[in-house]
This record gives sequence, C-alpha cells and structure tokens, in this order.
Amino acid sequence: MSIVQEHTITPLFLSESAVSKVRELVEEEGNENLKLRVFVTGGGCSGFQYGFSFDKVQDDEDAVIQKDGMSLLVDPMSYQYLVGAMVDYQEGLQGAQFVVQNPNASSTCGCGSSFTI
Repeated sequence: MSIVQEHTITPLFLSESAVSKVRELVEEEGNENLKLRVFVTGGGCSGFQYGFSFDKVQDDEDAVIQKDGMSLLVDPMSYQYLVGAMVDYQEGLQGAQFVVQNPNASSTCGCGSSFTI
C-alpha cells in the first residue's frame, strides 16, 4: 500500500490593514474596478524587488486573491515567488507603505522592498 500525499499551493494572503487601505484608496478614486497588483521584478539590493500598483484590468493569467470585497492581482511569473506571502499595510518611521512578508525570501535588504530567494 502506497501513501499518496496531496500538495496544495498556498495562496497569498491580505492582512486586514491592507484590505482597509485598498478599500480607502479605491473609494478615494471613485472606481470600484481598481484592484491592487503586487509583482516581483529583478533588481534592488538583494536581487528581486516588490512592486505595487492599482490596475483596472485583470489579465486572464492573473491569480486573484479576494478578501472582504477587495482584490489582489498577481501575474504568473511573480506568483511563484510570492506563494504563502502576506501583503500588509504598515505605517511607521519609514512612512506608510504596502509590504510583503514573504516566507520564501532567504534574506531581505534594510528597506524591506528587495529580497533573495
């Protein structure tokens, strides 16, 4: 008898703080079609860096994470680096910003916006 293990992909998560800020920004713009997009690009101090934008258009290949009526979009290339990560919104000494708490990152830089896998 063999044991078969099922592997499931852990999605991205949105914190309550991130959902609240996205809702606030969408309401300010007066456009309910806006969605927060998180993406990974090459560069930064550590090799990869996070980026955020608001998008009106959802591509067919995008992963869509929804929470409390708000949507987070992630393109397929970025998704592989973000599986299991938490998108949060923080206000502190470095200012107010969306941040990614990524369990896949082996190291991050001091600014928190770039990482190494």
